[in-house]
Amino acid sequence: MDKLFPNVDWAEMALASWETIYMTLIAAFATCILGLVLGLLLFMTGKGNLWENKSLNTIIGAFVNIFRSIPFIILIILLLPFTKFIVGTILGANAALPALIIGAAPFYGRMVEIALREIDKGVIEASRAMGASTSTIIFKVLIPESMPALVSGITVTTIALVGYTAMAGVVGAGGLGNLAYLEGFQRSNNDVTLVATVLILVIVFILQFIGDRITARLDKR
Repeated sequence: MDKLFPNVDWAEMALASWETIYMTLIAAFATCILGLVLGLLLFMTGKGNLWENKSLNTIIGAFVNIFRSIPFIILIILLLPFTKFIVGTILGANAALPALIIGAAPFYGRMVEIALREIDKGVIEASRAMGASTSTIIFKVLIPESMPALVSGITVTTIALVGYTAMAGVVGAGGLGNLAYLEGFQRSNNDVTLVATVLILVIVFILQFIGDRITARLDKR
């Protein structure tokens, strides 16, 4: 192994892998919550829905579209002062979390809205006719009915977050992206870059496999 990859420090590679997994999972958890809230607000304030409010829907939609459209590497740079204020540093895995969450939550929020729109309107109307409260409709109808699409969406978003962590590594966030850039690219150690890339692919394949299995179990069609 050492002959094939002479420049790879396996302990350092393991640490970088853990940092990538840590950033991805923490950011995915926060993104799932914030994105679900954004998606519900977008759907509920839309035309013909329970909280119909054109002005609020426009504001939330604009927020989602703006942050969804900013290239992630630029977003990281724009959020450096905010990250410094929140975390106290702009380096390391924790420093990448604000940008990861702010970059991914609007993306997932739009996917949540799309999933909710696919629910049969008749189911919602029937719940309203039976006197169900708004909270009951949200937690007993909307979320359960759209769960396969929600899980599929968070799977796609989590995989995108793996790519975001690699970009965040270029500006010192740690993880496999940081290792591939500093130890691989800048020092022309192609074996380091190759191993880091393969490990990122392995993480992506595992996340996709888990997401697909959960979606298949939830999908009752």
